[in-house]
Amino acid sequence: MNETQEIKKKVWSMVGRDPRTIPLDEIDLSHPGIWQANEYLPFLERLRREDPVHYCKSSAVGPYWSVTKYADIMQVDTSPDIYSSEPTIGILDTNAENVYPMFIAMDPPRHDEQRKVVQGVVAPMNLKKLESVIRQRACAILDGLPLGEKFNWVERVSIELTTQMLATLFDFPFEDRRKLTRWSDAFTAIPGRGIIDSYEQRQELVEECQVYFTRLWNERVNREPGNDLVSMLAHGEATRDMPPKEYLGNVILLIVGGNDTTRNSLSGGVLALNENPGEYQKLRDNPGLIPNMVSEIIRWQTPLAHMRRTAKVDTVLGGKTIKAGDKVVMWYASGNRDEDAIVRANEFLIDRPNARMHLSFGFGIHRCMGNRLAEMQLRIVWEEIMRRFHAVEVVGEPKRIYSSFVKGYSELPVMVHPL
Repeated sequence: MNETQEIKKKVWSMVGRDPRTIPLDEIDLSHPGIWQANEYLPFLERLRREDPVHYCKSSAVGPYWSVTKYADIMQVDTSPDIYSSEPTIGILDTNAENVYPMFIAMDPPRHDEQRKVVQGVVAPMNLKKLESVIRQRACAILDGLPLGEKFNWVERVSIELTTQMLATLFDFPFEDRRKLTRWSDAFTAIPGRGIIDSYEQRQELVEECQVYFTRLWNERVNREPGNDLVSMLAHGEATRDMPPKEYLGNVILLIVGGNDTTRNSLSGGVLALNENPGEYQKLRDNPGLIPNMVSEIIRWQTPLAHMRRTAKVDTVLGGKTIKAGDKVVMWYASGNRDEDAIVRANEFLIDRPNARMHLSFGFGIHRCMGNRLAEMQLRIVWEEIMRRFHAVEVVGEPKRIYSSFVKGYSELPVMVHPL
């Protein structure tokens, strides 16, 4: 990096800047550094207080609106006639050749038709069948942990459990399941930050994923329809004639969607309980709080920090005039800390009333399809943790992901202590 590039990087970076004194128009929540450094909360708080619908006119991702209050986020999320999910739900615009259409980035009716094809994989009957599989795998993972020795919880538990679940949903060859983790990380990573080195490397991994899933499609399209996601896409009326890029886009969506929420909430829950020992003791005293605690963990962690929409028409939100074509970013991580909507929002409370009324799964037509599956996985893991361990003790600083989208961890050093 030459001197000019270094200066530009320092000018853009928000890390280390004082959220109380920085000029309001210089606040740029899209900068990944403040999320990795865990410095984002005071910036969110200031925007909620002083400028809840905030225009950032200059950033590395272009100009955009930040929506930071719970009620305003709900208004955007439940108004697809005003705020479009096309062409992308990411804050960064991409070149047409690098766009992989996926139903989360579609408006009705295409969104509804394609989502309906795969929604059956998380239908109540299927979830009931999956529960015993998840419990069996969670038990095997937890029983294999070393007692009284330091290890990385993210790698040994969070990634392994979610990757096994993904392999089951896709009926993906189990011995290759870590490819799913690799592809998921590559799809959402910023190059040069430890996961992938360049956009070219990402494209190589995207092509590798496409080749693999094309083979699975070709195998299953000639069989009787099955209950796995590939078979559902191959046989679904709204998806069986998809172009290859659209098939890959939906595969990417389902991989990332099935990976990040659960993985990062599994790690975030351990960290939250260690940072709030009174709540951990409350859990020991009453393990019946686990289902409610799971919702509180998902709120507290907010595994995906934001989603983006694009205004279809000129409109007014929070007293601000938003023009057709403007980028509108819903900061779920901020709405989940809005004390006008959530009592004691800055406290982690495992017995919180109405804990499920968080924004982490979104609302409206794009509400997370796998929300019940994510909750079930987390509930089962915590039930089995409490049967085995007095504590999962955090014994070092967590390493967070360099991203303003995926709010997660690459490392969480822990030791487990038996009952």
